[in-house]
Amino acid sequence: MSKKETSRTAPSTFNFDTNWEALLENKGFVKAFLSDVLEDYIITQRWFGGKASKIKYIELAEYFRIQQDGEVYYGLLLEVDFVEAFYQHYFLPIAFVSDESFAKKDRILPISIKGQEGYIIDAINLESFRKLVFQRILNAEPNDRTRVQYHKSDTFTNLQYESSRFMGLEQSNTSIVYNEKYVLKFFRRIFADKNPDYEMSRFLSEKKEFKNIPKYLGSVNIIDADNVHITIALMQDMVENEGDAWDYMLKEFHKVFSNIEYKKININALTPAERFKSLSIQDVPPEIIDWAGLNLFIKVQTIAKRTAEMHIALGSEFEDTAFTSAHFNVDYEVWLKNRLLYQFQNRLNAIENNLHKLNGLTLNLAHQLLDQKNTIRKRFIAFDWTKLKGERIRVHGDYHLGQILVQDDDFYILDFEGEPESTIRDRKVKQPPLKDVAGLFRSFHYALYATIFNNADKYKQSQDDLFKAAELLYNYLIGVFLGTYIVEIQDANINIGYNQERIFLLKYSLLEKAIYELGYELNLRPQWAVIPLKGISNIINH
Repeated sequence: MSKKETSRTAPSTFNFDTNWEALLENKGFVKAFLSDVLEDYIITQRWFGGKASKIKYIELAEYFRIQQDGEVYYGLLLEVDFVEAFYQHYFLPIAFVSDESFAKKDRILPISIKGQEGYIIDAINLESFRKLVFQRILNAEPNDRTRVQYHKSDTFTNLQYESSRFMGLEQSNTSIVYNEKYVLKFFRRIFADKNPDYEMSRFLSEKKEFKNIPKYLGSVNIIDADNVHITIALMQDMVENEGDAWDYMLKEFHKVFSNIEYKKININALTPAERFKSLSIQDVPPEIIDWAGLNLFIKVQTIAKRTAEMHIALGSEFEDTAFTSAHFNVDYEVWLKNRLLYQFQNRLNAIENNLHKLNGLTLNLAHQLLDQKNTIRKRFIAFDWTKLKGERIRVHGDYHLGQILVQDDDFYILDFEGEPESTIRDRKVKQPPLKDVAGLFRSFHYALYATIFNNADKYKQSQDDLFKAAELLYNYLIGVFLGTYIVEIQDANINIGYNQERIFLLKYSLLEKAIYELGYELNLRPQWAVIPLKGISNIINH
């Protein structure tokens, strides 16, 4: 394929005297398909992650057939090259439709095949394609050695296809609900390796029988030209739920802040908790329970228990080297410091470029961060593996309240893909389990401040008093979480280090997470940058 840009003066319909089954071997079709019409289509898709960059050209890296009983679709692996000298790979399955009334929003290319006019579209829009993939997984043979490998779990049997629909509301992937019972997630951004979501879900379901995730049912992987497994799709049980824990906590925290006036709470008279001290609910003063409600602390204990059980499952493997635990070492220390110092410099540049968008407290905290940049660098450099006795395991990697579903009085953990900014290799690096805990603590902190900002006109207190209330409650919430989590982890003989080591790792990971969040907020909603900036300030100054 030529790497030059195709002219925009393309004909309205391309004519090919080639059968659909041989169309991808036609160089004229590939050239027409990879022209600007594909770029115009891709940049409008929610799953496309390169919207902030300029596309240079798109190449067809590989293609393969997704077929059954003479019914043929194509899976394309597209390499999107950007002007800024990097590239990303995306999965796009395609179909040909001739129905004029169908998929008007999702047409990619108008073509004529052997005199029949129609359109190339994303095949996921076709029920026939969705049904075919479902049936291929359902009928998967053990030890499949073909290029497109379908796999099913032992429990995914004796079923019939009934229905399929888009789940909707997704960003980076496309999920299909089958029979209102199962969910097939098509991965759009793909990597030259097994997707961590597939690896972790299958391991936790099949090997560890961990109950509090959507059960693994099946998958589709392809073997690329370099003999590397690439995950295309993951099938799981659909968990009946009442929404995610982020929305749940926003509602709970709104009640808590409303109670300050309703119950005439004097925030300054409440006893503060020592940060990172493990607490049982019995350790929480009655006036705090009265203010925030017993139910909130019970829910936090349950999330802590499920988080611990996830880490126990991930940390108790002795055969599969992808999941066996590891000690800290110099290689990990070098990897961690290089990564964080690079990311921190990136955030400093982002702050300097966005100062004109900030004001008030956000601007003050941004200047404070710039003044303290050397202190923060020293914090990152202070990581000394020789002083750490705990172990590293595979972790969730992007653990926050939005990745947890609420079901009655229980919680289910989702989406093991890892941090979106990280490379696929970095996502699989074994980390201290407290990195996940810190991610969740940052999410609690976020939810508290988001509640204040979202309801500013509903509370009578000053912002300073609300912030004080938020920090007070935050310390009790994380204390109660740690009280349950540490007991569960230690009872299972998972080594997360001695008390001072745990506090060091929590502070280190909280700082790392807040700096990661800062980049997201500065790029997408600068007015919210105050939340990670406040988090960074708390960690550095307390």
